[in-house]
Amino acid sequence: MFRKLRFKKPVSRAEDTPIESEEQAESAEPVDLDKGQSISERKAAEDAFNRARDNTYDPLLRVTEVKRTFQVGSERIQVLKGINMEVSQGQLVMLKGRSGSGKTTLLNMLGGLDLPTEGEIWFKNEPFSTWSDEKRTYTRRQDIGFIFQAFALMPLLSAYENVELSLRMAKVPKSLWKPRVQHCLELVGLGKRMNHRPYEMSGGEQQRVAIAKAIAHKPLLLLADEPTADLDTQMVAQVMGVFHQIIRTENISICMTTHDPTILEVADHVYEMVDGRFVSKVGAAPTV
Repeated sequence: MFRKLRFKKPVSRAEDTPIESEEQAESAEPVDLDKGQSISERKAAEDAFNRARDNTYDPLLRVTEVKRTFQVGSERIQVLKGINMEVSQGQLVMLKGRSGSGKTTLLNMLGGLDLPTEGEIWFKNEPFSTWSDEKRTYTRRQDIGFIFQAFALMPLLSAYENVELSLRMAKVPKSLWKPRVQHCLELVGLGKRMNHRPYEMSGGEQQRVAIAKAIAHKPLLLLADEPTADLDTQMVAQVMGVFHQIIRTENISICMTTHDPTILEVADHVYEMVDGRFVSKVGAAPTV
């Protein structure tokens, strides 16, 4: 009278999935679930970051007849008036001059933050000043470090976290963050202060954190705007000592602005700027 209903046995997801052969399982690429990339991809990224800077550029940075003009109302003000200079690898180059002489304007253009009205800037043998904003931004993140007079540290982050932040922005593999941050802070003499926040540090210590942050991603060029301006004599000596140490150990070139005559003798080259022009170039100590 009643028909017996037959229900189809549900097929489990596991049964519905084809079984991989042993050869397929062995050949599958292991995946790092934390980073969403294969282990080999992560290893390649780590190797690329750890690889020494083998390429040689002579010079690393070249500036040719650079001029910069600003339009202020109906008046055109020429801030830079035909700048020519070079920065070679492993050198410390200083731009000397009074406030308003054009040092910071030039430094901004060397880092691709501003563009010349006339002339060219070459970086790694390529026309840096003609690149798109996107390409210049990528190069800044990979190959250029900045040290600002006001330190530019995040006040609520520790020294460790401030340095780590630069690695995040440069997309350095996470597995390298801890050893690289510790190395950079120890290099500037702050290995025991890495968990302190900026307001718990002296001006000299904050400046050294800024240096560690600027070199963490292994740039080729470090640009520093008056890095010793607000420091006492002892702190100035410490910062300059750190600069020479990172040039030797990190293979970094440094170009910095200053109006402090007491530190000029430690530079490889000193360009004196007056009213937007270089009036002299002095070669001091030989490259170490």
